[in-house]
Amino acid sequence: LALLFTEEGRQCLRALLRWKEFDDVGDLRRSIELDSIYSSIVFAVEKGLSWPAVVEAGKLAEELLNDTKGLSVSQAICVLRDKLVACEPKLSPFKPCVLCEYFYHTLIRHYQLYQFVLCRERDVDQTSAHLEICVPPQPLPLTTGVDAEVWHYQQQLAALSAAEVQKRTNMLLLRETLHREREHMLQRAYHDLIATSQACPGPHLLQQQISMIGTQIQALREILQTEIQTTFEILDLRLQKRALILNPPVPYPPPPLLEERAKKSTKAQLQKKKK
Repeated sequence: LALLFTEEGRQCLRALLRWKEFDDVGDLRRSIELDSIYSSIVFAVEKGLSWPAVVEAGKLAEELLNDTKGLSVSQAICVLRDKLVACEPKLSPFKPCVLCEYFYHTLIRHYQLYQFVLCRERDVDQTSAHLEICVPPQPLPLTTGVDAEVWHYQQQLAALSAAEVQKRTNMLLLRETLHREREHMLQRAYHDLIATSQACPGPHLLQQQISMIGTQIQALREILQTEIQTTFEILDLRLQKRALILNPPVPYPPPPLLEERAKKSTKAQLQKKKK
């Protein structure tokens, strides 16, 4: 217990005392009692007391906190004296004086503070909230990283390519939809034509044929207008993409100038000749 870190030792002592888990802030009395017992045990171990004496030091700390509640300082000193006399046979010679000095400098010196905390009720106003923390994604290796301007440039190219693919897909879907609508319109016009020819042949039949041809022309016009508009939009996206390709960002670090390259190549050739 004495070899553990403070918090680990406190939790180990709590388990040995068979206390339930508690919140140090919400249950301040229990926390102070545990700290007092733990500190007395660690002190006894550091002073070289025997293991039975260490146990007695822990028991004495717990009993003093409970038996001195509401008493005056003089009464608390009398309680401390009586308890040391009672457990003196279990302590080696001169060890009661060590424990007496310890409890005097800890419990008795801060006695009023202990009494204030242990004897008075606290108004606890504690608000708890559930906070969900989303950790950031695992970053990529630095070797795969690119400059910010280059990354933005790549994102623009990818967005233009995706928009072009989406435009083509929309054009194909719209073409199929308009073709199906044209087929339905022609089917209805054909049935109307058959019904008109059976009922009243003549001028009405010619008028129905003209109407059917006009319907087909109107459907074809809508298809052509849509395809032309979409084609212009695709060409505009291609022009934007081409402009980006022709103006790429300057790489970082910038490539060496032609003069520097020439100097390096000359130095390399001279070194080869020397070798």
